[in-house]
Amino acid sequence: MPPWDEIARGIGGAIASPFAIEATESVGGGCINRCYVVRGRGRAYFVKLNEPARLPMFEAEAAGLAEIARSATVRVPTPTCSGANQEASWLAVEYIELHPARSRSHWELGRQLSRMHKATNERFGWHRDNTIGATPQVNTPHADWISFWRENRLGFQLELAARNGHRGLLQQRGERLLEELSGFFVGYTPTPSLLHGDLWGGNAAFDTEGAPVVFDPAVYYGDREADIAMTELFGGFGSAFYSAYRDEFPLDAGYARRRDLYNLYHVLNHLNLFGGGYGAQALRMIDQLLDHA
Repeated sequence: MPPWDEIARGIGGAIASPFAIEATESVGGGCINRCYVVRGRGRAYFVKLNEPARLPMFEAEAAGLAEIARSATVRVPTPTCSGANQEASWLAVEYIELHPARSRSHWELGRQLSRMHKATNERFGWHRDNTIGATPQVNTPHADWISFWRENRLGFQLELAARNGHRGLLQQRGERLLEELSGFFVGYTPTPSLLHGDLWGGNAAFDTEGAPVVFDPAVYYGDREADIAMTELFGGFGSAFYSAYRDEFPLDAGYARRRDLYNLYHVLNHLNLFGGGYGAQALRMIDQLLDHA
């Protein structure tokens, strides 16, 4: 049984007003958490539940939502409260009713994301680690983007893959790719931009007015191309999105060479989470990248 009384007290404390849960509805929320919409006293919240040890994951997610909100660019659900007891951990955020895109919704998402990417930091990474899916994501700050991507992204995932039994050619060619990373950045020096970090089609939608909303972030500061690359990995972002983004914030001419370098991180993460054919896909991507290094 979810700890509804404690969650209600947490929401009440956050909004400085008594709150009682009058109705709960189980909803889809991916393969990691149990998700609900809870309603009471004319308010509604989206609540995620997981095991107690997952509280830091929820706290980092709330901090990521707040980081995006501070950029005053694209809408995110406002984090309300998080907590844990012996049975569960939880995160409650603003509930936003989602609707199909309107005629200019994808265009507006591209425009707003480009403006979010103009929010920058002095170093790559973030002040705290978080997760990408259920996998730890290391955000130790670096002054150099190539070393950040080598150590905190591809290198981390390859080491995790080795621990999960994915060795052989994947590791051999992966190590070679790590040695060749600088070749993908000749004449290009990324800026530490605010990134959503997990921007696939399932983490972006539109509210009742057709305005963009993004959620479930894996925030850090990095090359903005990494966010754009992931939008292409699984699809779901229309041509108007890319047109609006490029009009507002043109991409470097070498983006196409680096796209798979960035998406390799997510394919390796899927390998570590789900296994299956992601190993063969990762190896194909590495070989193609090495051919163009």
